Amino acid sequence: MAHSVTLIKGDGVGPEVAEATRRCIDATGVSIDWEPVEAGEKAIAESGTPLPDTVLDSIKNNKIALKAPIATPLGTGFRSVNVALRKELDLFACVRPCKYYPGVQSSLKNPEVVDIVIIRENTEDLYAGIEFQEGKEDTSEIVKFISNQTGRTIRPDSGISIKPISVFGTERIAKFAYEYAKLHSRKKVTAVTKSNIMKFSDGLFMQTAEKIGNEYKEIETGHVLVDALCMHLVMDPTKYDVLCLPNLYGDIISDLGAGLIGGLGVAPGANIGNDYAVFEATHGSAPDIAGKNLVNPTAMILSGVLMLKHLHEFDAAEKLENAVAAVIKEGKSVTADLKPVKNDPTAVGTIEMADAIINKM
Repeated sequence: MAHSVTLIKGDGVGPEVAEATRRCIDATGVSIDWEPVEAGEKAIAESGTPLPDTVLDSIKNNKIALKAPIATPLGTGFRSVNVALRKELDLFACVRPCKYYPGVQSSLKNPEVVDIVIIRENTEDLYAGIEFQEGKEDTSEIVKFISNQTGRTIRPDSGISIKPISVFGTERIAKFAYEYAKLHSRKKVTAVTKSNIMKFSDGLFMQTAEKIGNEYKEIETGHVLVDALCMHLVMDPTKYDVLCLPNLYGDIISDLGAGLIGGLGVAPGANIGNDYAVFEATHGSAPDIAGKNLVNPTAMILSGVLMLKHLHEFDAAEKLENAVAAVIKEGKSVTADLKPVKNDPTAVGTIEMADAIINKM
């Protein structure tokens, strides 16, 4: 059976990594009907918006999208195309596996022990975007209200951000984390908060996640404070398996996790909801090297691996991931950033690395 997938080609190096990934996925033998669409800068030139309705309609029709990096130009009314996609499609779960592949350069002594999955809530917390600007009348009213209700003083020249964390939002991200752990044979889910300080928001997240964990007796449940987690991940990442985090901490820890395994160039990602899923490389569009056949396609290809798993094409996903791992470990047909020596003349281009992965399969 063929799967229909929206292919968002992206900006900058996006079309290059999108094409490399498409070729690698097709080489697994899984039948994909690709529907290419434009978002970002090209879409603005064609339709006046970085996220045309045609893109959303395609994803809603196909349910699955593979998205290359997009540069959101200034002055469009969009904070981010990524944020807009998450909001429009209710992609409440961000999935960021952090797994080390031998051959990737890392500053850790034993990077091979790193194999964690970060599950980040996408819709709430400080990233909900509920803010009040310093000096505005409504901000002054909120400052007065809070002072009257709590007896605590907020300086009148403050900006205010609201941090909503709900039972609903926490329950569904926690359930997602535990279901992910069960499907992928993971042993433990750890909720991450700062609940010792923010008792009514992070405390709610901690308590609700623990309640959901009680429904999954076969999976160990844990909790850790976010500052302690940062230390543990650097000193001994084997303490953790699946991490479940509110939005802000999830964003920060995702990049820490990418740093542990060698950077964003090898870090895949996905944003998943109840109805739709978008799989994407986590790095930017790198316009300075666009069209030069220099960009490392690994993050995008590994995002394709996540997509295949989501489609329950587990054999194909394993075949592709193993091929990527083998090419990186050999260290011959890899891009310059994956070489141990800077400006190594034996480095290959995007196309050639994709060819090597395909040949390995």
